[in-house]
Amino acid sequence: MPMTKYDPFADVDFSTGVRLFQDAVNRLFNEPPATRPWAPPVDVFETENELVLRADVPDVNLKDVKIQIEHGALSIRGERKFEKVEGPGSGYHRIERSYGEFQRLFSLPETVDTQTVKADYKNGVLTITLPKKEVAKPRTVEIQISGE
Repeated sequence: MPMTKYDPFADVDFSTGVRLFQDAVNRLFNEPPATRPWAPPVDVFETENELVLRADVPDVNLKDVKIQIEHGALSIRGERKFEKVEGPGSGYHRIERSYGEFQRLFSLPETVDTQTVKADYKNGVLTITLPKKEVAKPRTVEIQISGE
């Protein structure tokens, strides 16, 4: 006896109402809601002398950003505020960017000198530079070879 695949929707008539429901469900799962908490993307890289984090935080006012180091972890907090457009004939057709508070937390290696951290904000990118301790920096030691 051949096997047939069960299709629970084979006998269902997809009327307009069901199609609208399907469209709403697809949008729910495929489009991020505007009220969803967001976390700015961050690149972390290392050079010979420092650890560098770059976070994309466009439209975030610097007074709304707080950077802290506590218990071996770097915390970046902030908020991107939603500005309503008001007045006759105005209104949004679509909101895809996320708004509200955010927080990112990064564990730091012990090789980082937390006393000399620098932060810079330019073109919507927050750059945090964490210098390495002198002990952690690579250095070359030339060894003399003795022999005959």
